[in-house]
Amino acid sequence: MGFPHISTTELQKHISDPQTILIDIRPVEAYNGWKINNEARGGHIEGARSLPLKWTNYMDWIEIVRSKGILPDQSLVIYGYDNEEAEQVADRFFRSGYEQVNVYDHFLDEWCTNEALPMNHLQRYKQLVYPDWLQTLMDGGTPPEFDGNDYVVCHGHYRNRGAYEEGHIPGAIEVDTNTLESPETWNRRSPEEIKETLEKLGITENTTVILYGRFSFPDNNDPFPGSSAGHLGSIRAAFIMMYAGVKDVRVLNGGLRSWEDAGFEITTREYSPVFRGEFGASIPGRPELVVDVPEAKEIIDSDHAELVSVRSWPEYIGDVSGYNYIEKKGRIPGSVFGNCGTDAYHMENYRNLDHTTREYHEIEEIWREVDVVPEKHNAFYCGTGWRGSEAWFNAWLMGWPRVSVFDGGWFEWSNDPENPIETGIPEREYNIAE
Repeated sequence: MGFPHISTTELQKHISDPQTILIDIRPVEAYNGWKINNEARGGHIEGARSLPLKWTNYMDWIEIVRSKGILPDQSLVIYGYDNEEAEQVADRFFRSGYEQVNVYDHFLDEWCTNEALPMNHLQRYKQLVYPDWLQTLMDGGTPPEFDGNDYVVCHGHYRNRGAYEEGHIPGAIEVDTNTLESPETWNRRSPEEIKETLEKLGITENTTVILYGRFSFPDNNDPFPGSSAGHLGSIRAAFIMMYAGVKDVRVLNGGLRSWEDAGFEITTREYSPVFRGEFGASIPGRPELVVDVPEAKEIIDSDHAELVSVRSWPEYIGDVSGYNYIEKKGRIPGSVFGNCGTDAYHMENYRNLDHTTREYHEIEEIWREVDVVPEKHNAFYCGTGWRGSEAWFNAWLMGWPRVSVFDGGWFEWSNDPENPIETGIPEREYNIAE
């Protein structure tokens, strides 16, 4: 069926109505800020929600829609790059019981070109790259927002070389997270050890580093079956590299899955690092990105900072420790619940179904409910630093001015009998259905 097509003037009236939901069906990279269709301005119409056309192929599409609070009694306005695609999504909504559906045709030719019309974008979107960007770079071209530095593509994993051998992006070298963090403490390694690792990987302070991981492995090779350990590991490595002082660290949004979804090849050919000389700066270059136990205690006592527990609810209330090598259960008193997902090896509350990062407005909304706001110093932690690093990365991408990772996390805190521990349901109410 045909749907009403509204003008730019009509859209301006619509978006002031709280019962109207504006839906951006372009790829997440366009929503975040990349100009992938020669638009005059990157990003999305202010207030729009991200619901890419690609997701309409998922069986649980309607569950995604409802989880975003998009309900049948609301009025919808659909826009994208292509009017036929917008009509396609509008029809999907209509067949799902949404009767008030409109299409906006003039995003490219009117909205983007008019500086007076409000748009928004993820502040550090360029650090979250997409497959076509990376393919252009590896083909010898110059993708947008790239200044021509030497670059290294890293396939991250934890003690699982089979994840790399199974298949990786052509040209990528492997990075075992154990070379950047201690297997005894799970904290980042010493500055001397990090320097040695980076130089062996061919990384200097001026090298552009693009990291990604794998989301699934052969069952006999995966240390965490069904988890996202490879991608979590790549973000953990990205955090440590930034702490060290690498100036341009980027992550492939969605990891190896997004690369394969885009139709690009993977290979089993192995690539060796190319030595590029000394790192070139003192490590750590950005020590403020890390919080250790003394500062974590100061944060707990401060009205201007929060210690954010990026753990599952069973871990937070002390039903489980989350790890077979951590005995004690519970939480750090005074920490707020950051709600990673189901268990210690998943971050589904920070991800879309295709493993790309969740719409950043939604993450910010969840945090604001527990008073995690950009005006404060927020230190994210989990059991051993991985989930905390991903939450930190999201806040950093948003441009929040003071965000850190409490590197020791629950592992280090709980190993000291002098540190207090809480268990049970906290007095503060949390919405754990997010």
